[in-house]
Amino acid sequence: MKKTIYILFLSALALSCTKKGPYNDPIPKHDNFTIQSQQVDEERVINVWTPPEFRNGDTPLPVLYMPDGGINEDFPHIANTLAKLVDNNSIPPLMLVGIENTERGRDLTGFSEVEEHAKYNPLTDGAKNFRAFITDELMPEINRKYKTTAKKGLLGESLAGLFVMETFFLKPEAFDFYIAMDPSLWWNDNYLVENADTLLQNLPERKTRLWFAGSSATDISKYTRQFAERLKNDTPPSLTWTYSDEPEEEHHTIFRATKEKAFIWALNDQ
Repeated sequence: MKKTIYILFLSALALSCTKKGPYNDPIPKHDNFTIQSQQVDEERVINVWTPPEFRNGDTPLPVLYMPDGGINEDFPHIANTLAKLVDNNSIPPLMLVGIENTERGRDLTGFSEVEEHAKYNPLTDGAKNFRAFITDELMPEINRKYKTTAKKGLLGESLAGLFVMETFFLKPEAFDFYIAMDPSLWWNDNYLVENADTLLQNLPERKTRLWFAGSSATDISKYTRQFAERLKNDTPPSLTWTYSDEPEEEHHTIFRATKEKAFIWALNDQ
């Protein structure tokens, strides 16, 4: 039985560490540049999309930051979705900043005391450096290159969703809104959910928004539901949140199935 559980764990981790799909989304017009990072000690590729009518840069825009943001990752379909929603006035205009992956398992996971995690995915515990890259290096560069407002958000699914949730818990002041689809909250013996009461004391007094969703993947949904129940019982005053329980969706479908309602909820907060 223990061996079977371990095999299932490895399968789940393998799916979380790769971003593949049968989709062939058109690549929207966008900017592309590289930035040499001291925090992660490598060059990173950055993709930036703005609504066509705002490409002249005269109007400051809020910014949505996204790991898994390469051209062969989630950047095209998220940019196209935002374009549609902006065009039909479902959400206000914003900028999308996609960060292309190099070592996904390293950048999106924090420390884990679970031995099996290190055996299968040895390049871990890089989330703190990746987060520092975003906040200390990438954000200033985006603000230098473009006109931006102070409002910013973070988006991710699976391991990137784990990164979103870890950032929400450990450095909540970094972003104004957080969106996590099927976050891998099982990481490190579901440490974030187990310690939610203590970690939520880190929330700043300013308003923060959190939208998260769970699919039929039981190793994820049991923890997203636990956290939702915890928030129902005691929501911090500064937090506005929504949990989207999606038992009809699978781990590989939930991002596309829920992205539009997530954006509409997270971005229409006035």
